[in-house]
Amino acid sequence: MLSPQLQSWLDTFITWLELGLLLALVIALLTALVLWFQDRYLQTAHSIRRNYPLIGRFRYFFEHLGEFFRQYFFAMDREELPFNRAQRSWVYRAAKNLSNTVAFGSTKQNGAGRMVFLNTPFPTLEKNAAETMPVMIGPHARQPYVARSFYNISGMSFGALSKPAVRALSHGASLAGCWLNTGEGGLAPWHLEGHCDVIFQIGTARYGVRDADGGLDDARLEQVAQRPEVKMIEIKLSQGAKPGKGGILPGPKVTEEIASIRGIPVGQPSISPNGQPDVGNAADLLDMIHHVRDVTGKPTGIKAVIGSWQWLEDLFMEIHERGLDSAPDFITIDSGDGGTGAAPMSLMDDVGLNLSESLPLVVDLLDGFALRERIRVIASGKLITPNMVAWAIAMGADFCVSARGYMFALGCIQAMQCNRNTCPTGVTTHNPRLQRGLVPAEKAQRVAYFHANLVKEVETIAHSCGVGEPRELRRHHVRLVNSNGDSIPMEELWPPIERGLYLTEGRPSLHAPFARFRVGA
Repeated sequence: MLSPQLQSWLDTFITWLELGLLLALVIALLTALVLWFQDRYLQTAHSIRRNYPLIGRFRYFFEHLGEFFRQYFFAMDREELPFNRAQRSWVYRAAKNLSNTVAFGSTKQNGAGRMVFLNTPFPTLEKNAAETMPVMIGPHARQPYVARSFYNISGMSFGALSKPAVRALSHGASLAGCWLNTGEGGLAPWHLEGHCDVIFQIGTARYGVRDADGGLDDARLEQVAQRPEVKMIEIKLSQGAKPGKGGILPGPKVTEEIASIRGIPVGQPSISPNGQPDVGNAADLLDMIHHVRDVTGKPTGIKAVIGSWQWLEDLFMEIHERGLDSAPDFITIDSGDGGTGAAPMSLMDDVGLNLSESLPLVVDLLDGFALRERIRVIASGKLITPNMVAWAIAMGADFCVSARGYMFALGCIQAMQCNRNTCPTGVTTHNPRLQRGLVPAEKAQRVAYFHANLVKEVETIAHSCGVGEPRELRRHHVRLVNSNGDSIPMEELWPPIERGLYLTEGRPSLHAPFARFRVGA
C-alpha cells in the first residue's frame, strides 16, 4: 500500500496528465481543422491537398521516407544509382581496413556493359611483381612534378565540403602518398594542413586568384604557387556534374571564411561563369596554359568533360604549330554522368560523354597526333572500385582520380543532400552540429586505408592478367559484355591508333572515332 501522501501526489499527477493529454488532443484537433480548411478552400497550388485535405499532406512525408526505405530495405545490392550498395559496401570495408572477401559466388549479373578481365594460367607471382613507379608530369615546367600514386583525390572545393572533411582528406592524402585537388573554391588552410601534395584548380570564377572584376590576378596566383605543397595547376573548362555550367554554391554555405578564401560576398549564392571568360578557342587556351605555367613555374593542365571533340583536334594541331613545350602537361577527362556538385538534372543526366567513351577517344587522339608521351591522361568519373580503376588504366589513363569514393571513405551515406547544407554525416555541411560527427583524425586514417586497399586490389587484377604492375594493363586484357551476353575485346571496339597517324594522313573525320566504337556492338 502507498502512503497517503504518495497516493495524493500520484492522483494529482494522473489528473494533470489527463488534462495535458486532453489539451494536446484539443490542440491537435484544432490544428487538423485549420489545416483541413486551408487545404480545402484557401490554397490553390496543390491538387492532391485540395481534393484530399489534410490526408494529402502525408504524400510528402512518405515521399521523403521513400528515399531511406529504398536504400535500406527494398533495393537489391546492385540496383541503386548512382552507386549501389555493393559498391558502397566495398569502399566502407576498405576504408575500415576490413576484409573484402565474399563467399558463395558473384552477385554481379552478366549484363551489357560489364567488363571482364582476362586472367592467365601463369599469373605474376608476388615475388615477381613490379613496383608501380612514380611518373613525371610537366617536363617543360620549371618545377616538374613526380606523382607517386596512380590513384588520387579529385577536385572538391572547400565550401562544397566542410572544414573537417577537407582536413581529413589533407591528412589522409599525406598518409596515402597521393595528391589532393582543391576543386575550384580556392586554396584553404585546411588543404595545406596535412602537408600532402596539392593540385590547385582554377575554375571559371578564378576563386582565390581573382581580381575585383573576376579576372586572373597574377600576384595571387604566384603567391598560391609558392606554397611547396602546391605541385600542379589545373584549369577547369567543365566538370561532370554540369558540363557547360559553372559551379554552384548555395548562399547558406557561403560563410565569412569561405567568402574570404574565394573573394566573394558573404551569404550570397556563388555561381561561376559557364566557361573560362577569356578562352574562346584552342589558341586562347594554349595562351592561358602558357601564361599560368610561366607565372607559377608548375605543370599546368586542363580538366574537361568531352562532348564535341573537334576542339581537341584544333588544340593538338595548334600544339604542333607552336611546339611541344606549348602543350598542356595533362588532361583530366571527367565523365558526363554526374558528380559531387549541385547541378540541373538536364545537365547531369543528358550532357557530355561518359568516361567509357571519352577516355579511349582522347587517348586515341593523342596517339594519332603523336602527343601521348607529352601529355599525361587523368581519368575521372565513378572510379571508386578496383575494377573501374584497372579498366581506366588499361584504356590508357596514366592516373585515376575520385571524389565520391573518398567521400564514402569519410562516411558519406549517399543521402543525396550535398546541395542542402543538411548532410547527416558532416561531409558537405557547414552546420557545426552536423560537422561534429566527422572527426578528422579518425577519417584521415580511413582515407589512407581506402587508398591502400584499392591500389592493392588493382595490383591483384593486374597480376591475375599476367603483368607485373597496373600500368602494364592494355586493352587486350579486357572484354566488354554486349546486349546478347557475349563479350567483345576492347581492342576491337577501340583499335589502337598508329602513333602520328593523323599528322601524316590528315585529321580524323568527324565520325571516325565513333565508327570504331560501334564495331561489334
